[in-house]
Amino acid sequence: MSRLRPNAIVQRLSHYLPLTADEREALALFEKGERRLAPGHVLLHEGGLSTSLFVVQQGWLHSSLRLVSGARQITRFHYAGDLIGTSSIAWAQASATITAISDCIVSEVPKSELGLLFRTHPRLAGLLYAVASAENVAMGDRLTAVGRRPALERMVMLLLDIFARLRATAGGVVDSIDLPLTQTDIGDAIGTTKVHVNRTLREMERLGMIVRSGRRLRLVDEAALVGMTGFVDRYGEVATDWLVADDTIAA
Repeated sequence: MSRLRPNAIVQRLSHYLPLTADEREALALFEKGERRLAPGHVLLHEGGLSTSLFVVQQGWLHSSLRLVSGARQITRFHYAGDLIGTSSIAWAQASATITAISDCIVSEVPKSELGLLFRTHPRLAGLLYAVASAENVAMGDRLTAVGRRPALERMVMLLLDIFARLRATAGGVVDSIDLPLTQTDIGDAIGTTKVHVNRTLREMERLGMIVRSGRRLRLVDEAALVGMTGFVDRYGEVATDWLVADDTIAA
C-alpha cells in the first residue's frame, strides 16, 4: 500500500541537511509500530517504564511534570517530526508525562534501534544530537521567560516559539495556525492561570498583536513582537558543517 503521509522525521531533518538515500532508508525504520492517540491520551507516565522513544508523525503533544502541590508544569510541546522521550533515554523510567493535545499518530522506536542507528549512521546521530541541543536551548529560553518576564511577554515568547518550530517542517512561511491548546494548557506552560491567559490574549488582540477566529490565530506584526521580547529562533538553522559523511568514516 502506498504511503500517503511523508515520514515526518525525514522531513524535519531534511530541513537542516540533505539526506542520502541510505539515511532516508535508515529513518524509515522509525515508521514502524504506528499508534493513533486521541486528545488527552497519555503516551508515557512520569516515573513509568520507558523502553522506547516515539516519532510524532502527526498532531501535537506535550511533556509535563506534576508538582507536589498537584499543579502541572508543561515543559515542552511536540509536533510532527519530533523524536520524543529523549529526556528519558538515560534511565529506565520516564522523566515526564507525555500527553496528546490533538488527534495524533506516533511511531514507536525501541531504544535499542536508536542505538543501532547511532552505530551504523553516525552523521544522523550527530544531526539528531544537534537538533536536540537546539531544542534544549529553546526550552531554556522559554523557562527563563516564565521566571523573569511579565505575562504578556511570556505569551508572546510562547507563540513565537510555536510558530518558529512549525516552520521547520511546514515547507514555507507560516503566519497563522490552528492552535489546539486550551487556556489551561497555555497557563501551565507559561506559569499563570487560565483566567489570566484569557485576559492576556484579549489584551494582545486589543493592542493589535494577534487576530483570532475560533482556534485560528495569526501574528499581525511578528517583527515587532520579536523586537519587544528579543526572541531568538532556535529552529530555523542548525550548524551541520561539523558532521562527517558516513562513507568518509567507513573509508
